[in-house]
Amino acid sequence: MTDESPSTAGRDFIRDIVAEDLASGRAKGVVTRFPPEPNGYLHLGHAKSICLNFGIAEEFGGRCHLRFDDTNPTKEEQEYIDAIERDVRWLGFDWGEHLHFASDYFEQLYAWAQHLIRAGKAYVDDQTQEEIRLTRGTLTEPGQNSPFRDRSVEENLDLFGRMRAGEFPNGARVLRAKIDMTSGNINLRDPVLYRILHAHHPRTGDAWKIYPSYDFAHGQSDAIEHITHSICTLEFEDHRPLYDWCLENLPVPSRPHQYEFARLNVTYTLLSKRVLTELVRGGHVSGWDDPRMPTLAGLQRRGIPAEALREFVKRIGVAKANSTVDLGMFDFVVREVLNKTAPRRMAVLNPLKVVIENYPEGQSETLEAVNHPDDPSQGTRQIPFGRELYIERDDFMEDPPKKFFRMAPSREVRLRYGYFITCREVIKNAAGEVVELRCTYDPATKGGNAPDGRKVKATIHWVSAADAVPAEVRLYNLLFTTPQPEAANFAAQINPQSLETVTGMLEPALASDNFDGAFQFERQGYFVRDKDSTPGKPVFNRTVGLRDSYAKAAG
Repeated sequence: MTDESPSTAGRDFIRDIVAEDLASGRAKGVVTRFPPEPNGYLHLGHAKSICLNFGIAEEFGGRCHLRFDDTNPTKEEQEYIDAIERDVRWLGFDWGEHLHFASDYFEQLYAWAQHLIRAGKAYVDDQTQEEIRLTRGTLTEPGQNSPFRDRSVEENLDLFGRMRAGEFPNGARVLRAKIDMTSGNINLRDPVLYRILHAHHPRTGDAWKIYPSYDFAHGQSDAIEHITHSICTLEFEDHRPLYDWCLENLPVPSRPHQYEFARLNVTYTLLSKRVLTELVRGGHVSGWDDPRMPTLAGLQRRGIPAEALREFVKRIGVAKANSTVDLGMFDFVVREVLNKTAPRRMAVLNPLKVVIENYPEGQSETLEAVNHPDDPSQGTRQIPFGRELYIERDDFMEDPPKKFFRMAPSREVRLRYGYFITCREVIKNAAGEVVELRCTYDPATKGGNAPDGRKVKATIHWVSAADAVPAEVRLYNLLFTTPQPEAANFAAQINPQSLETVTGMLEPALASDNFDGAFQFERQGYFVRDKDSTPGKPVFNRTVGLRDSYAKAAG
């Protein structure tokens, strides 16, 4: 029997490190941070980092900061800042009073850059970006020293001050660290610490004409905030020596340590922020919160519960090696969570009319339906029943194969919560398409059971035609056609059937419900009301089907 106590359940190598640091006294407490760049919306991969950083802080009695690494004003917008805060809260986490911005530290970072210059460890380089790239070397060849590498401290301080003052155009000069152009780690080959950017910053306006690089701002921001465990994804592993070099060569108030874990990759999904931005700007999707997008805003609009996202992250765990998670696992967790909570309703998405000939014309009644079969606390509701109904077109076959047990000529089936009915006649249009079924019902079978004990092999859902509420129902499918879409060729791999829109017929309760979570449309899947809904014109999005439709698509 496995030990699933709170102290061992969900343990991973990062949590083991934190526990060991606390036990050894290397860390007196735990302070983590989630440090997004405000240049887009958060996505599924960020959820893993959010849950890890906030989760570790909570588990070990520490705190987690939300810090925006806002060092590139050409790509950052207030819209993204607002969306990120909203999404972190939706996921279930709160940073309290610890909302920070790298821009809060611009003056201190500038002073520390001057400190490096005075120590002979940074210099102003007049080379162009292309010249710097060409002289950086390769994995097998060392880089070449810049001709400006040996400028005097006085000249470097003067030029750096004039860079800040805005004397020079974009790209004219950069500040570089003076480390080692022969290092086996290219990140240590005199990396750029500051560049000139005449751009309006969302928070500092036009006060600054130079901005620190991510590598320079990140570690020092951690130190200012006394972060104990700086947890990053694996692509930052090669940057760790630079992270440490900056901390070792500056009079920082604390000494954080960086740890790397594998980022999240999911089949049929691209989590590149560049690709997500191009999907939006290219009009391939309706926006950052399009339910086909793997953004947290898109997942929320699709009806994915935050609880399901947290559970998914918990199950995939935290590893040191990159791998790809099957999208089917994500859908499985979503179904599992929604199955426990989602109220049940009936909706017909491809309607076929049924007329019950022996049901009195002009008569109607109400039937009692349970809101959740496993949760009596959700109670019951009344659904209207009358002579004319809609059933799902797929629930009828005129000439059924052997294993098709639903409606067919002369066959008796059960209407969910209703009666047994039998198809007596099939009405077709001029093109030979079935447009209506003429049926009879057995009044003695109300509630779905026959007094004589006879059985039927199928139960189908339905809605009363007289009371049905028409709704736009959006059926979201895979955004990409291949399990491993390529970022460089993403547009060619977009699924043209990623969105199907149908007019469904809903039971009246769905029009009046104020519930804002997902419903289970019985025998269909889970659906949530979309923000595009208006009074009298509901719009529903499919969250996930009842079965693994993605595996079917893959096959």
